[in-house]
Amino acid sequence: MSDAPATTPPASTTDTKQTAASAPAASPAPVGASAAPEVSSAPSLRADSTVAEAIVGFDEYMLRKGFSENTIKAFDNDLKIISGFLGQDTKLAQVGTADLEAFLQWLQYERGKPCSAKTLARRITTIKVFFGWLHGVGVIGTDPAEPVVQQPARPPLPEILRDDEINRLLSVARDMLWDRQKSDARPYLLVSLLVQTGMKKAEVARLLLTDMDATQSNAPEVTIRYADEAHAHKNRTLGLHPSILPVLHQYVEEYKPKEFLFDCTPRNLEYVLEEVGDRAGIKRLQVGFESLRWTAAVRDFRMGMPEERLRQKMGLSKISWRETREKIHKLAGR
Repeated sequence: MSDAPATTPPASTTDTKQTAASAPAASPAPVGASAAPEVSSAPSLRADSTVAEAIVGFDEYMLRKGFSENTIKAFDNDLKIISGFLGQDTKLAQVGTADLEAFLQWLQYERGKPCSAKTLARRITTIKVFFGWLHGVGVIGTDPAEPVVQQPARPPLPEILRDDEINRLLSVARDMLWDRQKSDARPYLLVSLLVQTGMKKAEVARLLLTDMDATQSNAPEVTIRYADEAHAHKNRTLGLHPSILPVLHQYVEEYKPKEFLFDCTPRNLEYVLEEVGDRAGIKRLQVGFESLRWTAAVRDFRMGMPEERLRQKMGLSKISWRETREKIHKLAGR
């Protein structure tokens, strides 16, 4: 979990050898605030000033420039951690690139607290903006943060269910379907649809009864429709296993939906998935639309489905498919 407020520090500059007039271009200032510090406003800092003194000067600079309260808090929180590692009484001239690299190493592997890719990227930005400012206003002759490589915040890979977990999930849903006391076909229908198609939550919530085509008992289909022409590439018809038809008929008899297949809120459907996951004893991840969508995609990929066909099945544009394809390859272990 991040130690900083939700608002992240502004993005850093890639050129730390800027003039004083351009140095803070590394961080977008709030509307109405000047984007660059004037040389005349440089703090009374020197290369032999301490890290703590420099942070005070940077705070004064942010206040003068009208940075938002959340932005200042985010910077201050990161700088507190940095100064704690470097030492508040450490002279600015003593801080080198190796010290900053050591800080990042400690942050990721030795601090004993989680550091997500997003948090790491933000703290690198803080380092670059802070030392870039000190260099830009002439306090230090060399920017030690300039060689530090900015690492893009890459989200973690999605979590997917293993084959044995899918079997347990379907088994629990089947027990609910066949319960003699109080049979409930909705869990099995929902889980089965998601495992077979990998539909998004919004797509499932919009399904109409008429989108389920059972005219051919040996080849039922479901059609996913988008009203907006901008999303025409997401319209698709997907084949279903014939075993889903008896479940569909039982579900319709039990719930008597009139227009939409699932006549409830998307959140209610999430509760259904969570309950089935709990009953199946799946604790390492939350069973939901997202995990089942990725699970379905990886299963299709492992079974040899051509990539173009998989892209179309997921309803993705060719641009969106690039990142998704990379994740599927990694999840599939290829």
